[in-house]
Amino acid sequence: MVSDLQQIKTIDEIIVLLEGIILDSERNNDPMGYFAALYQKVTIKVKEGITSGFFDDGPRMEQLDIAFAKRYLEAYYSYRLNENTTKSWSVAFDQTSSYWPIVLQHLLIGINAHINLDLGVAAAEISRGKNLTDLQNDFNKINEILSGLVHEVEGDLSAIWPVLKYILKWTGKIDDFLVDFSMKLARDGAWKFATQLALVPENKIQSSIAERDLKVANKANLILKPGLIAIFALRIIRITERGSISEKILRLKQMAK
Repeated sequence: MVSDLQQIKTIDEIIVLLEGIILDSERNNDPMGYFAALYQKVTIKVKEGITSGFFDDGPRMEQLDIAFAKRYLEAYYSYRLNENTTKSWSVAFDQTSSYWPIVLQHLLIGINAHINLDLGVAAAEISRGKNLTDLQNDFNKINEILSGLVHEVEGDLSAIWPVLKYILKWTGKIDDFLVDFSMKLARDGAWKFATQLALVPENKIQSSIAERDLKVANKANLILKPGLIAIFALRIIRITERGSISEKILRLKQMAK
């Protein structure tokens, strides 16, 4: 399956593959479906943006979106086959076997890997030999789409699990934790990495990506271990989350439409 990803040419193919991951996750009660459900929404929004002229360069955005999505899909299928994948995604996927992360943590740790590592790699990849700065405005727009969906999902989750709303209001620690991983910070870090990677010689690209991957993987600890007070609050939220994993994935699919 990993080798087949190289044949992908359209966003529609990405959406179909994400739907397969979501359905498999629903059938197997697998938390991997949380991020896939969110990411499918992002991909659909990007497609709509290309059609409506939201992006400066629609064809280039489709190229970026495909290169971006392929990195997630390659990581997912490689992990499923017990093959090597990036440390950033390994950390995220490993958490799906743990009871304690709340839905929002699963989403944030996936975003950590995908934005802080994958987006910069994809941007540098499609811009090699071109002027990377031409891409910056559309690069920011794809982050705006993801940021908006994350905030909408957080609001919807608070409506479904009222304890989440009260605890987010009660403790600033959770707010600080979420701010630390705000999409603006992720976006700015990803763009900085993209500009650096675009200047790296071909023979050093993989080592540069590996170095960045390690840093991004280490950042995941701030999502999983944001401090004793925050951990305590998150555990209360987790205990009060309603429904099975499959039901939560379905809710994510229905949210923020």
